[in-house]
Amino acid sequence: MARLIPYPLFALALLALWLLLAGSLTPGTLLLGGALALGGSWALVALPPPEARLHRLGAVPGLLWMVLVEVVRSNHAVAKIILWPGQAGTRRSGFVRIPLDMRSPYGLAALACILTATPGTVWVEYDRAESTVLLHVLDLVDEETWVRTVKDNWERRLMAIFE
Repeated sequence: MARLIPYPLFALALLALWLLLAGSLTPGTLLLGGALALGGSWALVALPPPEARLHRLGAVPGLLWMVLVEVVRSNHAVAKIILWPGQAGTRRSGFVRIPLDMRSPYGLAALACILTATPGTVWVEYDRAESTVLLHVLDLVDEETWVRTVKDNWERRLMAIFE
């Protein structure tokens, strides 16, 4: 059975998503959804994930708490910018290039999720050759502060977990 459907839960989820999006249970929709689910499941076989080595799992709750606090703080700051634009004064948006020491693909993915989930920031690009990330910031006051924040608050903790 595993050779026919290598990832059965993934295939079932794809089929369910297809049926929800199509909004129909006709034979044609079921057949096409089943074919897409099988194809998607077989495609995952060709994409082996990189090895993950988790080290200090005790750092995860602290990291999650910091992310929650930062998301709430950023929501408040972005809401103030949007609701009271006259108080913006010298605020400007801009891009910041941040050098990273982290190489773990899982750590980089977690960092991208953290930065993009934080209101007012978006992970724009990652340059693997230079190991830098380009970050767009809605309220860019000081670039060096953003570099220190990302490296000290997020990268250091993620490296402790993933590297």
